[in-house]
Amino acid sequence: MRRRDVAELAGSCGLGAWTAFGVLTMVVMGHDGVPLFADADLHSWSVGHRPDVAVALARGLTATGTGIVPFTLAALAGIIAGRTLRQRALAVALCLACLAGGQALRYGVMTLVARPRPPQADWQTHASGWAYPSGHTTTAALAAGLLIIAVQLRGPRGRTTLTLVIGCWGALVGLTRVYLGVHWFTDVGGGWLFALGWLGICLCAAAWWLPERSTLGMTDTEPARGTTGPMGTAGSRTDTAREQKEGHAPDDPGRRG
Repeated sequence: MRRRDVAELAGSCGLGAWTAFGVLTMVVMGHDGVPLFADADLHSWSVGHRPDVAVALARGLTATGTGIVPFTLAALAGIIAGRTLRQRALAVALCLACLAGGQALRYGVMTLVARPRPPQADWQTHASGWAYPSGHTTTAALAAGLLIIAVQLRGPRGRTTLTLVIGCWGALVGLTRVYLGVHWFTDVGGGWLFALGWLGICLCAAAWWLPERSTLGMTDTEPARGTTGPMGTAGSRTDTAREQKEGHAPDDPGRRG
């Protein structure tokens, strides 16, 4: 795939996600942090459906959305994406920078919006800071996105299954924040949109500015057409060229008269 195509697609996705995030942020700020849309209903449902086993599982899953786990996954994404030692070192550094930069930017937005969390009496896990956008959600979504990009670049067998598993993990971390009562659902939705936008911007920048040898799976030129495949590819064009060399077109109706 050409680097320009990757950059344009990633940039478009990133811009679209951040546009939606900006709109949601303005709505949240305009309502002074009160619950929006289905926030209250989902919070009430979560509080009323908390068997001990489900709470324990949710706590274990939500813990993977912060601390060393996301950074380990980001580093793993860089290792998967690279083919040589130098490429892997660069990819690991870029993935870690993307994750750390996204966390720092999210923290700035969170401080600016200053949205209160749900009532503390409903919490089933520790939480600190303001609510919007959810930190665990954003961090897990960024780590999952980096891993998915790496898997798609390398294209191993079973990459579709891997992508689904990784994506489900990133999404479930966010949902546990609502289930455990420490975030409104719009906090989680804002985290998903923010992460998607930041990933799109980072991938766009990498595709545009990194040297070609460092952009795995991406080139500056369009792939040659017809080098492989069935009819209509290199084999058929070779036959056509041979016939033309012999002095007639391949499907010249005059030859059959």
